[in-house]
Amino acid sequence: MEVKVGVLHSHKELSVHVDGDADDVIKSVNIALSEETPVLWLDDADGDRVGIPVDKIAYVEIVGTDGKSQVGFGNA
Repeated sequence: MEVKVGVLHSHKELSVHVDGDADDVIKSVNIALSEETPVLWLDDADGDRVGIPVDKIAYVEIVGTDGKSQVGFGNA
């Protein structure tokens, strides 16, 4: 599945292809935002790690789950 992350003050978004399910991604994002950790780490399908500064996350979109998109996790 694909995870798209909008970055504050940027016209582009990050796109990461991950294995697993949407619930795992949602859990990781919620933990990073609630614990105010400095970086959200996602493991991509190739085994690489992608780090995104939590304070720069504008939104997270999960694509490829049952043909639906899930949007959320705005950081004000």
